[in-house]
Amino acid sequence: MEKKKVLLAFSGGLDTTFCAVHLAKELNMEVHSATVNTGGFTQEDLDQTAAHSLMLGCKSHQVLDITADYYLRCIRFMIFGNVLRNRSYPLSVSSERTFQAIALVEHARKNGFNYVAHGSTAAGNDQVRFDLVIQVLAPEIKIITPIRELKISRENEIAYLKKAGIEMNWSKVEYSINKGIWGTSVGGKETLTSSDELPAIAYPTSMEKTGSETLTIGFDQGEPVSLNGQNLEPLMVIRELEKLAAPWGVGRDVHVGDTIIGIKGRVGFEAAAARMIIDAHLALEKHVLTRWQLHWKEQIGQWYGMFVHEAQYLEPVMRDLESFLESSQKNVFGEVSLRLRPYSYTVTGIESPYDLMNASFASYGEMNRAWTAEEVDGFTRILGNQQRIWYDLNGTGDLIE
Repeated sequence: MEKKKVLLAFSGGLDTTFCAVHLAKELNMEVHSATVNTGGFTQEDLDQTAAHSLMLGCKSHQVLDITADYYLRCIRFMIFGNVLRNRSYPLSVSSERTFQAIALVEHARKNGFNYVAHGSTAAGNDQVRFDLVIQVLAPEIKIITPIRELKISRENEIAYLKKAGIEMNWSKVEYSINKGIWGTSVGGKETLTSSDELPAIAYPTSMEKTGSETLTIGFDQGEPVSLNGQNLEPLMVIRELEKLAAPWGVGRDVHVGDTIIGIKGRVGFEAAAARMIIDAHLALEKHVLTRWQLHWKEQIGQWYGMFVHEAQYLEPVMRDLESFLESSQKNVFGEVSLRLRPYSYTVTGIESPYDLMNASFASYGEMNRAWTAEEVDGFTRILGNQQRIWYDLNGTGDLIE
């Protein structure tokens, strides 16, 4: 009897290694693996992952590089919206999953796979993100989730693989690491608690710089286009900035939030470039956008980030939000200066031809050239008129004795 073919989303980590062996050995399926690269793999990583897949017995292995598409269709809108989940997490891995699932659907359809498998657990968000995209875009494809279905722990996965004769660096799989262009997530036994701190060794980049360092990020219509005066494609700005900034130990944090399925989740992350770009972008926007642009952008950015997180990227309203965000970026042009120190950075200033703090209009707290003292007096009387009427009728109560 001909074996059923399954396409396995494969990172080469513990969970997907277990899936590859389980699907072949226990379910008697012909396993074909695919690594969807969102910018977190080096060529050496990809070569090692391919070799690992074939060592496990997978019949074929493909690399689907979607980094450029992922930036164009999602990252740049998260920059435009200054998206930080719970004020800290730049939705690095959260946003990747939708695009990885889309790539898997396209590959499965082109190559005649009726089954797609992934290594998501039963407790996290990723299971929903993968499943929802596949169900919406390719309802004919059946989804297999061995980790979720078996409710198996990482310790039991390791025991199963050792018994099957699989060789891996078992100490390396102590932490679940997911790398992408927009950041790296870190999960381990510490993140399963509410109080334990992730050790420094858990983060992929060691903190090794001291003193301080300054740099500049240039933006053109909201997109990062230069670093320290050198013009680069946005993806290269992100990559080079990560190399410069991560050794300072910046961009690290532990995100605690509400999962799609209604439980609290905790995960560490390292995203030096993402955090610095968003903070620099916001600083520039404060100078070049009006108060109401900033007000509504904040609302829409939060909605956009929430919908990305909640597996709703395919919802048509997202294209409407993207249109607003893109329209708001016409004057977001200029350079932002930052100073790096161990474990921290600060935005020190901006330069832009669209800077609304231009001294030709006014100097805050000192002088203005646009109105007279009498005009300010009249304006203030009109601004406070309704409040004055209310207190004339109702009294001041406990406000003053």
